[in-house]
Amino acid sequence: MQRRFKQAYTALKEHGWVNIAKIATIGGYCDLDLIVIKATAPDDLPLSEKYIHELLKVFSFSPSSFRAFSLSFTKRFGRTQCWRVALKCLILLHRLLRSLPENSPFRSDLLWSRSNGLISLYPCRFRDNSSSRSKDFTGFIRAYAHLLDEALDCFSIESDTSTNENSEFSDRTFTEKMKEVRRVLNVLPQLQSLLDKFIECSPVGFAAKSLLVKSAMKQIVRDSFVCYGAFRHDIMILLDNLFQMQHRNCISAFSIYKRAAIQASDLTEFYETWKEMGLCGFYEYPFVDKIPYIHVQALESFLNGMWQLTDSSSSETSTSSMSPPSTLTEDESDKRLMCVETVMSTKWEKFEDEDVDNDEEKPLIQFEIEDDNNNVCWEDILEASIMKPHILHDNQLLYSTGYNGYGYECCNYAAYTHEENKKEDWKMQVYNPF
Repeated sequence: MQRRFKQAYTALKEHGWVNIAKIATIGGYCDLDLIVIKATAPDDLPLSEKYIHELLKVFSFSPSSFRAFSLSFTKRFGRTQCWRVALKCLILLHRLLRSLPENSPFRSDLLWSRSNGLISLYPCRFRDNSSSRSKDFTGFIRAYAHLLDEALDCFSIESDTSTNENSEFSDRTFTEKMKEVRRVLNVLPQLQSLLDKFIECSPVGFAAKSLLVKSAMKQIVRDSFVCYGAFRHDIMILLDNLFQMQHRNCISAFSIYKRAAIQASDLTEFYETWKEMGLCGFYEYPFVDKIPYIHVQALESFLNGMWQLTDSSSSETSTSSMSPPSTLTEDESDKRLMCVETVMSTKWEKFEDEDVDNDEEKPLIQFEIEDDNNNVCWEDILEASIMKPHILHDNQLLYSTGYNGYGYECCNYAAYTHEENKKEDWKMQVYNPF
């Protein structure tokens, strides 16, 4: 009985606000509060486009009205207990964010209102009292509000990336590529978090059958297409330069790649669900690149092996530097001297012209496996890391040259000649950043 009374009271109050707004408009009064109230009527009809055009017209005539709209939205969304009114408020906000340009004061005014506690999208305090299935609608409204709150902090996402940009990226210098990689490392976690919010917006129960909820999901799903397109473009840049990064950047990139493998399956299931319901056109859904688990496992084992080699080299160098010279025999001293002279004669020419101040811009790993566009084929490297053991045959060991930055090289421990090095299928050099 108490629930039915709350439902009747909520419906009467919301319809009363709409009727008052209509009467005030007929009497010649028109402001943002009345437009927002009429646009968010408590019915099952989709949001009318005429109210969006009216708000955009007001924003173009009076830029100071952005702050007034944020206050009107806060009052309407914060006081309602009807899921239809709350959902239309969020749809209205979503449409305005998509319609207005990125440099518009609309986003900054919303951020100001949120920082001052006027707008509370996350955590959302909305609770429905207008239907018998209030739990399903309340969960969807809160997830949708969390998505919009995440979108306020997110940057502008471009839907398309042309092939000209990819060719320009391949023609850049190494320093410019590393700057772009650092930007991508900051961008991809935001995109992954935003994709998670898209997936969490899936309605359940009775809310999934509502036409008004489906109209909101159509906007959400189409925005996820744009977000995934930007994510797919940026992660390809990350993979092309994975073995040229510094140690900490390479670890961050691998964590993003590992999370993307799990997220791809969730995103595929999310798209298949709405594709079966006919929410958007079949041709609109993007192809989700699934990452095989064997790729993640092979890349993880390869990177872990490289870091272990780097740590063992540093520890061996520090131990050898602390040991007294008298502990070495003549034969051992001659062998070490011959090794150092051989490595210095073959590697010193590559380091003498480099600047010491640009150590951070040097790649962590340099490979000679490249394609026609001078990009590292990391798939071949992963296969090689699985097929080739670290200890080679014919008494060929993985030799460390120590702390001085000469790197690691697969060579014959007995001869250390340049002709033996040419017999290797592929050769890699690791720069020790520590």
